Amino acid sequence: MRYGEFVRLAAADPAVVGLVLKGSQAHEGMPTAHSDHDLYVVLADGATSDLGRFAGHRTPELDLVIVSLSAFRALGMPGFERYALARARVVLDRLDGEIAAILAAKAVLTEAESARLAPDFLDAYANSHYRSLKNARDGHALAARLDATDSLSHLLDLLFTLARRPRPYNKYLEWELTRHPLPDWPTATLLPTLTSLAATPTPAAQRTLFARVESTARTAGHGAVLDAWGEDLDLMRPQ
Repeated sequence: MRYGEFVRLAAADPAVVGLVLKGSQAHEGMPTAHSDHDLYVVLADGATSDLGRFAGHRTPELDLVIVSLSAFRALGMPGFERYALARARVVLDRLDGEIAAILAAKAVLTEAESARLAPDFLDAYANSHYRSLKNARDGHALAARLDATDSLSHLLDLLFTLARRPRPYNKYLEWELTRHPLPDWPTATLLPTLTSLAATPTPAAQRTLFARVESTARTAGHGAVLDAWGEDLDLMRPQ
């Protein structure tokens, strides 16, 4: 079954209260000839539908997930699906905007979430950054490169968490930053920095980035996480 055909079938079913398209098809400019349509079919709580026969349906054209409204509300809260749903597109909303409101809530971390998650992401970034520099100093080139790569992943977790947004999947990072820049981290500078460090993570470049991250972290009130590193900060900062 093709995407348009299924949408018409689902829209005719009164048990369906929402249709939500995620993935490349929901990101303008991202679909390719290989992109399928990832569609959530949201059923009213307690409702039954003949569409249940399509549960788990997956073809190169159409990937379906059929869920109740309550289950849909909980998806990604927390979980891997949060970014996908944060940037998903509403195809059908029979609840006077409730489906759209659920997606909007997934797109914003609460202050409490950010405050809880950011310290761990910051510490993980500092840990990988420190290990990379220590390994580079001691002649372990591969270990240094791998730790540097890990540090970039933790850094992105941190920056998006501080901005109270779910981190995009790597595939959508450039798309996200181009259309929705991070506060105080200009995309025209951040993307080239990430690209350069992913290719050639020199100690000097890593330390320059760390100095910028340290300033951001302290401004956000997370200086104690870095202070706990004590004298090890000397290796992590620009020389």
